[in-house]
Amino acid sequence: MTRVLVVDDEPQIVRALVINLKARKYEVDAAPDGATALRLAAERHPDVVVLDLGLPDMDGVEVIKGLRGWTRVPILVLSARQTSDEKVEALDAGADDYVTKPFGMDELLARLRAAVRRAEPVGGAEDGVVVVETEGFTVDLAAKKVHRDGRDVRLTPTEWHLLEVLVRNGGRLVSQKQLLQEVWGPSYGTETNYLRVYMAQLRRKLESDPSHPRHFVTEPGMGYRFER
Repeated sequence: MTRVLVVDDEPQIVRALVINLKARKYEVDAAPDGATALRLAAERHPDVVVLDLGLPDMDGVEVIKGLRGWTRVPILVLSARQTSDEKVEALDAGADDYVTKPFGMDELLARLRAAVRRAEPVGGAEDGVVVVETEGFTVDLAAKKVHRDGRDVRLTPTEWHLLEVLVRNGGRLVSQKQLLQEVWGPSYGTETNYLRVYMAQLRRKLESDPSHPRHFVTEPGMGYRFER
């Protein structure tokens, strides 16, 4: 069973989420603040975290950073904050998606399923080439790992999924809309700021000169291309 950690200090929202998630056979833990969330995450190892940013003891972005220090668990932010800067801050800290309050339960559950799906291992040799090497790093699609300078590179599930789509389409232009829909889901298509944030993160982690990328190439106004 998929285990969900719900982090929110509004009892009515927690209650609604717990009821809806359990009805769909999820196991659910709940935390009313950031400190409890970090403790429960370490103890219970959830498969996905649903996190409110406005917590009583710390900002939700700090919780994201605390989790990202040791885990790649998908993080779905749930917040009343609606400005683009705040959304990008949460995504940049390591969140995988952002749902604005008030929200529809069906949409939230669809986003949650997509976040869990992105974190699942990819197929093996039947997908064709599973190890892609560049001069600076190696992508193992079957093991879902990236190596650079002899060490594993830590990627979030969303970073990995974006990398996987680009690598599997190596040398071909992948449109912004296609990337958004494959990585975030079919209801996406215009949230190009998501792509900018995550491409910048991939370049920082994998390119030798992120400001002049060799492998993750932008085709302005069109999309992105992975080159070996």
